Amino acid sequence: MENHKDHKNHGHKGKGKDSTKIEAEKKEEEIKDHHTEKTKHGHEKAMDHSKMNHDSGDHSGHNPGHGEHGHDHHKMMIADFRKRFWVTLILTIPILIISPMIQDFIGYEFLLPGNQYILFALSSVVYFYGGWPFITGFWSEVKKGAPGMMTLISMAITVAYFYSSATVFGLEGVDFFWELATLIAIMLVGHWIEMKSVLGASKALQLLVSMMPAEAHRVKGDTIEDIPLEDLLKDDVILVKPGEKVPADGIIVEGSSYLNESMLTGESKPVKKDKKDKVIGGSVNGNGSLKVKVEHTGKDSYLNKVITMVEEAQKSKSKMQNLSDRAAKWLTYVALGIGFGTLAVWLILGFPFVYALERMVTVMIIACPHALGLAIPLVVAISTAVSAQNGLLIRNRTAFEESRKISALLFDKTGTLTKGDFGVTRIESVDENFSKEEILRLASALEQSSEHPIAVGIIKKVKEGKVAIPNPENFNAITGKGVEANVEGKQVKVVSPGYLRDEKITIPEDAYSDAAETVVFVLIDGELAGYIALADEIRPESAEAIKVFKKNNIKVLMATGDNERTAKAVSDKLGLDGYYAEVLPHQKVEIVKELESKGEFVAMTGDGVNDAPALAQANVGIAVGSGTDVAAETADIILVNSNPQDIANLILFGKATYNKMIQNLIWATGYNVIAIPLAAGVLYSTGFVLGPAVGAVLMSLSTIIVAINAQLLKKKIGKK
Repeated sequence: MENHKDHKNHGHKGKGKDSTKIEAEKKEEEIKDHHTEKTKHGHEKAMDHSKMNHDSGDHSGHNPGHGEHGHDHHKMMIADFRKRFWVTLILTIPILIISPMIQDFIGYEFLLPGNQYILFALSSVVYFYGGWPFITGFWSEVKKGAPGMMTLISMAITVAYFYSSATVFGLEGVDFFWELATLIAIMLVGHWIEMKSVLGASKALQLLVSMMPAEAHRVKGDTIEDIPLEDLLKDDVILVKPGEKVPADGIIVEGSSYLNESMLTGESKPVKKDKKDKVIGGSVNGNGSLKVKVEHTGKDSYLNKVITMVEEAQKSKSKMQNLSDRAAKWLTYVALGIGFGTLAVWLILGFPFVYALERMVTVMIIACPHALGLAIPLVVAISTAVSAQNGLLIRNRTAFEESRKISALLFDKTGTLTKGDFGVTRIESVDENFSKEEILRLASALEQSSEHPIAVGIIKKVKEGKVAIPNPENFNAITGKGVEANVEGKQVKVVSPGYLRDEKITIPEDAYSDAAETVVFVLIDGELAGYIALADEIRPESAEAIKVFKKNNIKVLMATGDNERTAKAVSDKLGLDGYYAEVLPHQKVEIVKELESKGEFVAMTGDGVNDAPALAQANVGIAVGSGTDVAAETADIILVNSNPQDIANLILFGKATYNKMIQNLIWATGYNVIAIPLAAGVLYSTGFVLGPAVGAVLMSLSTIIVAINAQLLKKKIGKK
């Protein structure tokens, strides 16, 4: 009798009760802020300064009302980078045309009167306008004492600009204004594309936030009033019209309809909802009108919990992310060291200062750890957002990444490997004083307040016979073994076979006619009066999921409170590697410990409340369930639907995410290993040197490839 324990533990409530629409907007603002914070490398600081200095018009936007700044700020940043890029590109074209170095390279001559002064004027606009975000970003990094990508770019373009300007006004040497202009143009377009990619990763969460309607139709007697969402209270009754979004979590009190919950649960097919069924705020109603009694609003709502969980996962740093942060920091110091070392070596070898300077500038351009800084955060943002869309809620980033190591999966049975939709198949009496109907009636008194599948099956059977359910007194849960109460002056217990064995009560020989049945026993005044058999159909997805697990060399085990014969029947039918029958909650912890002691990397799946100790003990805890019960505090990963196929997707997606992180780290660092020596001039004797403009192209290309590679992760989820 699996998990037939404390009936009070089936619900899990949130902590807050007064969240409003403004709070939802604030959440959206925070989500957007967070996604760019990890990768923008000073962009926001640069934009704050540049907009204040550049825009001479209305400055009221710098002190917007609540919720407005974050909502539009990053779009403004992207638009500003785009504008600076196009202005810089337009100015770069004449700079290239009238640059003496380009003319010599291509073989033509087109010199205007005051050619060098025209170059200086155009390049000055490019440097101060196009390069301003990098210059202000450099000062921001200096103030923080954390030199990074902005420092490298700023130093490169500043050295290039001031050296070239000096040649215009008398210093011997060749200017490279054209390299300055192309460098800034390429850097701007690289940042523009990167920022669009990073913000795109948060789109799924922004959609979740925007799913809640602004108003609700509250039913007051015979009248209906439209009220703001923040005024909605628990136990209010609301009307949901056809095609409208459901304003809050609740229970249907009137009507039936099909609801689209795909953005919340990943289930593509509309779900039929009837009276007494739960609905989730943010889902879309079909053609029927519904009256819903509100259960949760604001912070308590399922949608808000999803957003909070995913946001927390994206904020939490994983091991891989810490690795990339350290790599970026050291690469910055290496770049500065090699840059100035290159300048010194070429000067010592007797080369002109302008050539040595060019080598140093090129090294600094190529060594920018921009792609490295983007490699992990972008994958994190995309993986958590896409996972949320597909019903996988990641609460612990490290556990998600380590899901690739899982070697043993320990499943709870009911509602996971099986549908959890129990139906009564047999009722038998072993005491002539009690008929089958009486045994069912007395048992239903204990089960009427429970949401456990066995209890639901018994109550369903009673209602089919239109039998009046008596009221229980002194109700008590017998942990892991059943329930007991006084009913109409009799002491009634509904218990598992394990309880009978503990109490030395003989189990009737014909109790198990079908190995796939679950049997509970009814004791009246300490004597066995009869038993009720229920059947639970195995999910069709279970067999497919187990094939995927075995293909990936993962052992699949089952721990159930059910009897030996039922457990064996399910295990044999699904081809499991083993099973544990008649297991109590504390015994599941011991099973997990035993597997871990044998060197297995264990994932435990359970309901997140009753199985909390085992979920906490396992290397990866996976809670299964739907609705507001999804907020199990001890799980690392939560599956919205109790579907083993989702666990297969989770593990495969975890592997894909880890692989993307590794690929991006290798690309970002491997590129520097090859490009920096070339920029320093190690192949000078062969006639090959890597110029600053080419270096800028390669650096931006590295960033774009990393961003595209991360975006490809979206195609991985759901693939077997």
